[in-house]
Amino acid sequence: MKKVVAIKFRNGGKLYYFSPRPGDKYEYNMPVVVETARGLEYAWVAYPEREVKEEDIVPPLKQIVRIATQRDKDFYEQCRAKRPRAMQICKEKIAARGLEMKLIDCEYTFDGSKLVFYFTAPGRVDFRELLKDLGAAFHIRIDLRQVGTRDETKYLGGIAPCGRVCCCAGNMPEFKKVTIKMAKTQGLSLNPGKISGLCGRLMCCLGYESEYYAEAFKQMPKVGAEVGTPDGKGSVVSVNMLKMQVKVKIEGKDGGMIYKDFPVDELQFVRKPASPQPAPARSADKQERRPEKGEREDRKERMRAQAPADADEMFDPDDEGGDYDEYDENDENGAGNESAPLIDLTDLF
Repeated sequence: MKKVVAIKFRNGGKLYYFSPRPGDKYEYNMPVVVETARGLEYAWVAYPEREVKEEDIVPPLKQIVRIATQRDKDFYEQCRAKRPRAMQICKEKIAARGLEMKLIDCEYTFDGSKLVFYFTAPGRVDFRELLKDLGAAFHIRIDLRQVGTRDETKYLGGIAPCGRVCCCAGNMPEFKKVTIKMAKTQGLSLNPGKISGLCGRLMCCLGYESEYYAEAFKQMPKVGAEVGTPDGKGSVVSVNMLKMQVKVKIEGKDGGMIYKDFPVDELQFVRKPASPQPAPARSADKQERRPEKGEREDRKERMRAQAPADADEMFDPDDEGGDYDEYDENDENGAGNESAPLIDLTDLF
């Protein structure tokens, strides 16, 4: 176990482990200065000191440089104040060059030596001339980074269809894989407008309870399947995997249809296997015995004796490879292959 401090560089961003500086006491959301591959960075404490397993730490584990001083806070606020003007200038340069790219966000490094712009684009963009224009305007190092549509929503934020802040911008440090199969398993409508987020991709929250729904789905009958109930046979109309109940349509004695909810444990139907069962092992007396070499030779002799006289030209038990020409992928149209006949197309007309 090793003592670390979890650090975040933006709200809802990925957490990184740093070694605490001896003698310093850290609190939640406290601003600190850390060293990364980009140099010194301004960050916040996500979780104070805690112990984690060494295999959970990505080496090298760097130490926190210092708790942010008032001078650090003032310099960080100055850099934030420059961002609106930097965004405006970059948008003007993009429009002047006629580039098909959408500017999302920008940020200064903590030491003020580099300015990073984030943008989205439908394809690759040649922004070499744009870099020259931005370098002449700001007189510092410029970095342009293309991100995806999900990253765009993460940077900009927004209100999701549920009425809360988007998960990616509020409480999701990393994007997780989301598939359409998760929506099918949960019985949701496959209408893209109902299962897509602001980014136009599948909503991240589909993966929150996917494990529970995957297990519950194996215990539920399919919609439309015939099941046995305490009141007789019927067909499944709908399933509720949260309550583990099934709505069944049963034909009444008067010929009318009755709709009733039953717990899944009271129904009789063929359940989906949890996992494929391995094939039973053969007993020793039933296992096929491999013939010995002498027996194989005797079998070949019997096959020759039973075959017709001209069969030797058709089949030879000792011939493993057969009589055919090997295909050479570097040999075009049979060129160089002596057995490949050349066809003159003029003879066909």
